[in-house]
Amino acid sequence: MDILHLADTLHKEGCSCVIRKDDKLTLCHQRGVKDLYALLSEQPAVLDGAMIADKVVGKGAAALMVLGHVQAVYADVISRPALDLLNSVRIAVRYQTIVPHIINRAGTGMCPVETLCMACTTAEECLPLIATFIKEMNNQTLSSCKQP
Repeated sequence: MDILHLADTLHKEGCSCVIRKDDKLTLCHQRGVKDLYALLSEQPAVLDGAMIADKVVGKGAAALMVLGHVQAVYADVISRPALDLLNSVRIAVRYQTIVPHIINRAGTGMCPVETLCMACTTAEECLPLIATFIKEMNNQTLSSCKQP
């Protein structure tokens, strides 16, 4: 399955993110970076060498993908900082729309994770900022990803 077929699965299943590693699909449903962070923290093998189709990829999500050693990414919407980060480590990227930055859910400003990561030059610099952000949100269950 190529990355565009994975994007079709993303849309058909109504997921926020679909990950394909070997012959296994992982479907994620939470908004933001929660699922990617949980997978990187708890099941990093799911990301290692995987292809990911995601609805929205900001710099925080891109950093988690880089740290997870993903092979290829498709995004409906990707921010320029996210694309630059993925390109800097030669991860193959396809996208529908590129934007200067990801906006917050209210549409009133920049996404908080994008804001946190904006000044970072590496994925490694983003990780502790994302970890703190997620912990501050007091999420008891980080991942909603499922393997069908």
